[in-house]
Amino acid sequence: MIVDERMVTYINSLDKGNTAFLDELEKEARENRVPIIRREMQSFLKVLLRITSPRLILEVGTAVGFSTLLMSEYAPEDCRITTIENYEKRIPIARENFRKAGKEDRITLLEGDAAQVLKTLEGSYDFIFMDAAKAQYIHFLPDILRLLSNGGILVSDNVLQDGDLIESHFAVERRNRTIYKRMREYLYVLKNHEQLETSILPLGDGVTLSVKK
Repeated sequence: MIVDERMVTYINSLDKGNTAFLDELEKEARENRVPIIRREMQSFLKVLLRITSPRLILEVGTAVGFSTLLMSEYAPEDCRITTIENYEKRIPIARENFRKAGKEDRITLLEGDAAQVLKTLEGSYDFIFMDAAKAQYIHFLPDILRLLSNGGILVSDNVLQDGDLIESHFAVERRNRTIYKRMREYLYVLKNHEQLETSILPLGDGVTLSVKK
C-alpha cells in the first residue's frame, strides 16, 4: 500500500461508479481474480480522457477489456481504440465484452506478444495506456515513443508495485527481482528522456504520466 488504506477507502467511497455494464464487468473480474485497474486509477483515466479528448488510443494489455471499455466511455465518440493482448484465454472474453457493450466497431483487438505487435503498427496515437507485463515496459518503450504523437500522453500503470519497488534487492522475493530492476530502469528513462516530461504518482499501484515534447 503506497497511500494510507483508510484514505484510499475514503476517496473511493466518493466515486459515483461507472455504467451498469462496467460495474458488473468489474465485479465479475474481481470475483475471477482477473487484474483490472483500481478505482482510483479509473477516476484518473476518466479525467485525463476528458481533458485530452484523444482521437486514437493505443492500449498495451487488454485482459477482459474493462479498461478498454472504460476509455471508450470517456473518450470522444469518434475515438478509435487499438488494444493488444497475448493471453489466449482472455482474448475471446474481451471480444465478447466489446460486443455486449456495443463497442466492437470502435475497438480493434490485436492478438499476440506486444513486443512483436507494436513493431507492426504505424500511425500516431494521441493517448497510450500501458498495463501489460511490467518487466517488458522498458522493452516496449522505443516503439511506444515512435507511435506516440507530439504532445501525446503516455500513462503507465503498476509502476511502484504497491511501494515494494524501493525495497532492498535482498528484501524482494527472487521471482520479483528482475521485474523490479527493469521497472526502476524504466522509471529512470522516463524521467530523463529528452522527448518526455514525466510525473510519477503514488496513485493505486503507482502510475506515470508522460507527455511527449
